[in-house]
Amino acid sequence: MPIPMQRLLAEVSSHHHPSPPATSAKVAAFESRIGWRLDDDLRAFYLHCDGATLFAPREQAPNYRILSLDEVERARIKMRHEDTDTYGAASWYTLLYLQDGDYVLVDVANRVEGRYVLLDAFHETYPAVEQIAASFSEFLEKALASGNEYFWLGD
Repeated sequence: MPIPMQRLLAEVSSHHHPSPPATSAKVAAFESRIGWRLDDDLRAFYLHCDGATLFAPREQAPNYRILSLDEVERARIKMRHEDTDTYGAASWYTLLYLQDGDYVLVDVANRVEGRYVLLDAFHETYPAVEQIAASFSEFLEKALASGNEYFWLGD
């Protein structure tokens, strides 16, 4: 049974490194600028903290850095510096920075039970991507239980 989002957010606050929350006005401005609405998981996260690092503070180059609303952008622009279909779908946006130019993306054109799916975007093979979670809450639950490893890569 999945862990409720509020419990996951409490764990982020208690044992990790959250940024201060985004205001409702900042969330609305983000949605207006970016052209899509946050799903329930992402809205809850950003109203709780506007970005976070897991397991280590940002200064220590953590494996998991959930981007602030100001840092979220179309993946093909961030990863390939061109806004063309050659470099991935227009619906893919950066959500987490994983070091060395690798990202976890949110696909705002693909929902499972009302929540956006998350994709692994390895810089060397991008725009080839792989779905790694059916929602941000699923991703966060697995990441928090990972011991600071990339849970989708296996052993």
